[in-house]
This record gives sequence, C-alpha cells and structure tokens, in this order.
Amino acid sequence: MASKFHSGLSKDLSLMINNSDDHNVIIQVGKNREFRAHSYILISRSPYFKSAFLKKEFQTTFIVSEDGFITNDNVMKFKIPYINPIVFEIILKYIYTGEVDITGQSRLIVFELLVASDELLLEELFEHVRDYLIEKQAIWIQENFVLVLRTVFKLASYKKLQNYCIETICADPQPFFTSKNFLSLNKVSLYNLLRRNDLQIDEIDIWDCLIKWGIGQTPGFGIRNSDRTMWNKKSYEALKKTLNHFIPLIRFVEISSNDYFDKVRPYKAIIPDRIYEEIEEFYFKGTLPKKTTLPPRTGMIKMIESNIIKPILTFMITNWI
Repeated sequence: MASKFHSGLSKDLSLMINNSDDHNVIIQVGKNREFRAHSYILISRSPYFKSAFLKKEFQTTFIVSEDGFITNDNVMKFKIPYINPIVFEIILKYIYTGEVDITGQSRLIVFELLVASDELLLEELFEHVRDYLIEKQAIWIQENFVLVLRTVFKLASYKKLQNYCIETICADPQPFFTSKNFLSLNKVSLYNLLRRNDLQIDEIDIWDCLIKWGIGQTPGFGIRNSDRTMWNKKSYEALKKTLNHFIPLIRFVEISSNDYFDKVRPYKAIIPDRIYEEIEEFYFKGTLPKKTTLPPRTGMIKMIESNIIKPILTFMITNWI
C-alpha cells in the first residue's frame, strides 16, 4: 500500500519561499515588489511560466555577492506589473504548496486573485476562487456587477461566472438597471443583457434606462443633457450612433401604446427607419411586424390596454414562442 505524506512535503516546499538562497528567478510584481523563486517549480506548476521560459521572455542578470564578486549563476528576471503583490504572494504559496488561504482578504483582492490565476493559467486555482465568489460572495458580486461584468466577458474561461451574473440580473433586474452603476456599464455587457429573452423587467423601463445610458455614453453629451428641448439634429445623430446596436434589441411590441407615444416616439430620430415604420404600423394599424422587431421576452407578457393590439400580441406570442 502506498503511503502519502503530502502535508510534510507542502511544509518543506513552503520553506523554500522564505529561504530561497538557491533561487534562479526574480519576479518583479507591481511597481517594485520582488519575489524569489525556482524555475523548475514554476515550470512544473504553471503553463504560463513554462511557456515564458521556453520563449525566454525574461531578462538575464548575474548575482553579485556582498564582496562584489560576480558568481557564475544566472538569474532570470520577470516583470509582471499588472498583478497586485498581495495577490501574487497568495499565488506563489499556491504554486509551491498547493495551499491557498483567502480568509480575511478583501473581496476585491479575491477578485483580483481570480483574474491573476486566469492570466497565469492556473486552472485549479481559478476554478476554486470562481466557485468561492459565486457560493460565498454573491452579495459582493451583485454590488459590483459593473466591475465583474466588464471582466467576465473578456474570455471564455469566465463562462460560469458570466452565466451567474447574467442570470442573477435577469431574475431581478430592476435594482441594477435603476442604479447609478448601470450608467457606467460597458457596451459588451449591456448588449449581452438586452439580447436575453428572460430579462424580467418592463420593456418601457428598459427603454428609459437605455436612453439614460446612451446619453451618458455619448461623447460630449453628458447625463445633464437629458433635456430634449435643448437638442439639435447633431445631438440626435450622436445618440443614434451610440445606440445603433442596441435599438434592435428592444421589444417594442411589449410597450403599451400610451408609453410608446409619450416615451418612444419623441426619439424617432434615433430609431432605424425600417424598425420605426414597422412599430408605427403595429401601434396604429395593428399590423403584425415582419420580425424586424423582436418577440416578447419570456415571462414578461403584459396586459395591453388596446383592444386592437391585444389580439395581435396574443397571435405573435403564439407564433414566436
């Protein structure tokens, strides 16, 4: 029977971090923090470092002793300025010992650890931190949706966290859509939200939030320029350019005729002609759109006050779903 003594091995390897006289790698992290390490351990534990060593993406220096003599041992020097030294210290301990302790660390440090472990191709650590955030820090994620979404849509490796964030927002989007953070949401995250069929919020509220977001995102516009009476043709053209990819994601068939007249029609100039013609025909003649506009979102079918539009909408729901 094979015996395993992992705890002793882990303890001995941890001593090498603090007493690394025989190191052959110096890793400069952040602005000026340096960590000493051993290339053979880095290579065996991290595909990132293995690739870097093979490509020789480092500087080579010589060790100078206290008496000024240069030894024959080469020391390789890496620079990783984009990782927080606190985060890298956690990572280095994980690389040497297979242990990670994030107890007492701030949520932001833990999130930075997630990003850094992905950058260094530490899949096991990445999955551990990701699951910890989802299972133990759900409230923090919800309070920082903008920060998290901006990060998770960059790479496919964040898919599980992407789905968690999007599904959480879709289930109860009102607090997020009406928060100040919503106005700083990046384009990719907003697009991925609006294209969802299960977004549980009134479509007119989505429209209102989209207009506010567009005003805030339009160069030279600013959120204070929300008074349309002060706009000119160039103002509408600028807003149309900002919202060009988002307007087609609005389910205009879910907006009541009153809300359409009061809140959508004033922005006629920013709506593409082909969409505007269809929704005008839909609201005033009850004609079924030719699928230029999207079908109602799942679970958000609302009562329409018009006796003309209601049966049309029922027919559309039956055929689209």
